[in-house]
Amino acid sequence: MKTTDLIVIGGGLAGFMAAAVAASRKQKVTVLTYGSGSLPLASGAIDIFNAKSPEIAIKNLPAHHPYKKIGSKNIDAAAKFLLDITAQANLPYVGKLSALLPIVTAVGTLKYSALVPESMDASKLVDKKKIFVASIKGLKDFYSPMIVDNLKKYFPNKSFEVAKLDLNLLGGRDITCMDAAQLLTDNEQPLANELKALNATADDAIIIPPIFGVMGNFSRSAVQMQIKAEIIETTCLPPSPPGIRLQRAFIKYLQNSGVRVFENTKVIRGVTDGQKVTGVVVENAVREKVFHARKVILASGGFYSGGITMRDFDNPIEPIFNLPVFFTTGAENWSNQQLFSDKPQGFSMTGIITNDNLNPVDKNGSVLFENLHVVGANLGGCDKIFERSAGGIAISSAYKAATI
Repeated sequence: MKTTDLIVIGGGLAGFMAAAVAASRKQKVTVLTYGSGSLPLASGAIDIFNAKSPEIAIKNLPAHHPYKKIGSKNIDAAAKFLLDITAQANLPYVGKLSALLPIVTAVGTLKYSALVPESMDASKLVDKKKIFVASIKGLKDFYSPMIVDNLKKYFPNKSFEVAKLDLNLLGGRDITCMDAAQLLTDNEQPLANELKALNATADDAIIIPPIFGVMGNFSRSAVQMQIKAEIIETTCLPPSPPGIRLQRAFIKYLQNSGVRVFENTKVIRGVTDGQKVTGVVVENAVREKVFHARKVILASGGFYSGGITMRDFDNPIEPIFNLPVFFTTGAENWSNQQLFSDKPQGFSMTGIITNDNLNPVDKNGSVLFENLHVVGANLGGCDKIFERSAGGIAISSAYKAATI
């Protein structure tokens, strides 16, 4: 019977982060993932907390909040580890916990985040005199005039111009940002030639959709070295090339570290012995298969990923280990009367409650499994969307769980 040091259930940001941290500590790690994870849907930026200084805001959170259990040292260490992972993949990120950086959204508003791909760092716009916004022929869901109109609200004293580009991609068929990113990977010169024709100077900036390839920063570097103006990518509708770049950076690190990743592998239940998890059972076309481990990290996600399900109202279920799930009871507390309001939504706080070691606990606070740790969207007790903490909780809870 082969027993690995760690099994990670889930291949999203939290799952990959946990596996990478454990692998960096010379542990034998197996990742079991069902589906492609959440990263292809993400912007690529890591939100820590919606405050001018996430570092200060986190210190003032209530004791039940996941961040308080994770601890400031682990949050800081997780951020540094992520910056190292991306740097190794030639996908440089910038940012820190003491302040937020702006990125340009697909509609031209500014969104602030703590850890941002260098290619999306819009803080450089402040010093620019003129801003070009690319309009690429045939590209869907990218409306340059709207972006210009909205950016003028942030930079009323700057000059703007919509720059019409024709990259002759796919013979005129409408394409998505993902299509363009794949087509431009190792074929960046058509874009460079179009941008050169703008005659933009070092005092200018060029805003483009996120089409600089799907691997690292190679495509951006190939174009930027030919252009004097700063080129800045926006966010886009999923699938998101920046999110996929981050996913591939993790996958490359895991492969180089000897981590075994089993895709399309659905974990259906845990194997336990008293307060210990000894393994997990996965579905198999022929028969069930058991993976054995000394430690397990649950990163299967929340409602959106199937890590928590709810067939009956007021009865959410964690389907693998049958862990107790925190839930705001009462239909009137499930959601706010206004969809977009200034307070958390009750349903978004649903999740598993843990102790300070991220072990799941029952309603009395007693540990259920001492070698099972819960991370990421599985954690309950806060509205991660409202406070924009999902990415930060994912990487920092994963970091702590992997280092216990």
